[in-house]
Amino acid sequence: MYKTLIYLFIACLVTACLDDTQELELNNNLPLPRTIDVDYASEIKPIIEEKCVACHGCFDAPCQLKMESTEGFLRGATKLNAYDGTRKEPITPTRLFIDAHSQEEWQEAGFHSIITGHDAQASLLYRMLALGKTHQFKDNSKLPDDLDISIRRDNQCPTVDTITEYEEKHPLTGMPFAVSGLTDEEFSTISGWLYQGAKVNINEVKLSQKELSAIKKWETYLNQTSNPRRLVSRWLFEHLFLAHLYFENQGQNTHFFELVRSYTPTGKPISIVKTRLPNSDPGQPIYYRLRLVKGITVHKRHITFLFDEKLKKHIEQLFFSEPWQINTMPGYDYEDRANPFLTYSAIPAEARYRFLLEHAEYFTRTFIRGPVCRGQIATDVIRDQFWVMYQDPANDLFITDPSYRKKVEPLLGLPGQDDNLTEAKENWDKYKDKRNAYLSLRDQHYRDAPINWTLTNAIWDGDGSNTNAFLTVFRHFDNASVVKGMVGQVPQTIWWMDFPLFERTYYELVVNFDLFGNVAHQLQTRLYFDLIRNGAEHNFLRLLPKDKRKSVLEDWYQGMGVVKTYFTYAPLDVDSRTAEKFSSEDTKNELANRLLKQFTQVNAAANDAINRCQNQQCFRKTQTDWVQQADSRLSRITEATFKEQSGLQFLPELTFIRVKHGDERTVYSLIRNRYHSNVAFLFGESLRYKPEKDSLTVYPGIAGSYPNFIFDINAEELEQFEKALMKATSEEEFDTLVLKWGVRRTHPQFWQVFHDFTQWQREQNPIDAGVFDANRYENL
Repeated sequence: MYKTLIYLFIACLVTACLDDTQELELNNNLPLPRTIDVDYASEIKPIIEEKCVACHGCFDAPCQLKMESTEGFLRGATKLNAYDGTRKEPITPTRLFIDAHSQEEWQEAGFHSIITGHDAQASLLYRMLALGKTHQFKDNSKLPDDLDISIRRDNQCPTVDTITEYEEKHPLTGMPFAVSGLTDEEFSTISGWLYQGAKVNINEVKLSQKELSAIKKWETYLNQTSNPRRLVSRWLFEHLFLAHLYFENQGQNTHFFELVRSYTPTGKPISIVKTRLPNSDPGQPIYYRLRLVKGITVHKRHITFLFDEKLKKHIEQLFFSEPWQINTMPGYDYEDRANPFLTYSAIPAEARYRFLLEHAEYFTRTFIRGPVCRGQIATDVIRDQFWVMYQDPANDLFITDPSYRKKVEPLLGLPGQDDNLTEAKENWDKYKDKRNAYLSLRDQHYRDAPINWTLTNAIWDGDGSNTNAFLTVFRHFDNASVVKGMVGQVPQTIWWMDFPLFERTYYELVVNFDLFGNVAHQLQTRLYFDLIRNGAEHNFLRLLPKDKRKSVLEDWYQGMGVVKTYFTYAPLDVDSRTAEKFSSEDTKNELANRLLKQFTQVNAAANDAINRCQNQQCFRKTQTDWVQQADSRLSRITEATFKEQSGLQFLPELTFIRVKHGDERTVYSLIRNRYHSNVAFLFGESLRYKPEKDSLTVYPGIAGSYPNFIFDINAEELEQFEKALMKATSEEEFDTLVLKWGVRRTHPQFWQVFHDFTQWQREQNPIDAGVFDANRYENL
């Protein structure tokens, strides 16, 4: 009773100090603060993880308020925008757990607290939650059209001093933003915690003896002192620094670790190396250490990699089964960073390539689904759906011919290291010319090669069992996803990557990419990735008859794209003779279907009956009857075209569907593959977009980290949903469908349904499960 009176007295004092309008808002049926002691770890943190992290868990979190960890929550917010493709100068990085550690350090870097103020109700957290609680939307209603929910909206990032003005100008932007808000109990709990002093108790994770032993063994292994060992460890670090590493047999309580560079050895606290890039000069001796990944797992950045004894033995066999030496270790200067092929030339090329191949899904995810949360600088270079395959090491001259390798290594450097605006064009021309000189040499040597490489047997077959051999990439505008196997209908383009292409893609988009860099750096990254894509496409075309390649290429580069094939890209190889035989005029699709038959054993989507239905069995045979019926029903919409009278035109790029059957449920991802006449230019994407040629892929499970919308459907209503979707000829008819089965941002069960997709993934594949991002959830 004594505490209650104190809280009510404080609330009255605060209210008395405010103007009449603010008093009405604060007393507009807002729940009173809870008087019973509130524990941060067990009561506040779960609310944050359920209703805040989905929009505050990546670098594009509004105001850089990253709440997936307590450290990010305490760091607070800043007006500094991490994403700015036009800035002339690079900015100071703001990476959690790297660039600063204490709240004082972050405040010096421009961040301000959201939980402190002259009293509890003055804190930004309280004011923003109260604003959201005061202005609530009608259940499952569309948001007002004038409420900007796009990721490119201007974030105001108010401070304690400007929050009152913000509330007056933006009354509908309280938190959680434009979505089903806090319950009365949750609001009462958080406000009570704030009144009680906002005490934060961080429960430190206690690692098991098995985990501690594994960490020590790996750190000892990676910090051996001979030159060959040091060089391989450096190469492994640069290829695994993004990974969420985990040890085997950890069950539901799996902890994840990251490989970092430290100035301190095993047994001492980690002193993190704060360089901008993982291959920047640390300035003094370093050690490779394993550091626990803190906070809740966010799906977008959760790219897992198993660190077990089997891997260690394989590294040993792969890199050290044959003796090799290096007398002088490479440094970290401009050339060493720009050309990894020269930097690591002493390491056997086959070992490097095979490590990439055997973990191709991981490496492709790093540059397709990595921590860069707005990747349009890279994704506008790729198609919305394409297959990726790799050249067999035995048929890759870079691996098999040392003299050829020595000739081309100096030509494989990458642009972007120099972010000088005035020298950007000169720098670009230099690397573009080197790349074209490399391709000229490549064509010449492959034409004279004793190996027969222009046939499907030259494609890596996963050594008969590795399903990393074939992948499918889906682009979702400014982000993308990767899944194993050849998923969906035959795509317009297919990539065939060799070692130089694979490694350059990884270094250009991951190791050497600076999120905080300027426009010169980001532009050169984008332009060079354009050349890489073109190179992978040309490789595939060499499997087609010589007289068919040009017409296929012109289909990929329609309009002005054809002009670019003559002035920017390397000439199309029309001299190498394919060893494949063809019986139809549609040679590209004939070859694609041949791949589906030839590589069934390592194609994880070999029996994609939903998207490639045959013999009327449009379902997965391994599933239960009701799931097979759901498969078959959804398969119907993959056969439809996006013509003007089809409801498919109203679908966003990535839709999650939950289908329920009693106490059971299954999930699907509906992926809209947008069709472009070409993807060869930096600007004018909308002019090259042909929506009538879009296609749809239904993926059973989760593809993508950013759902644009969710449908929640009972299995017995799935036929009704499918027919209503196909018959919708107007936005009004589609709205009726959304109102019945859609889960709008304002749906009272929005959070329950949204997080159930994470829970479903946790049940199916707990290692890869994480919280999905709601920043791109649309107002359908």
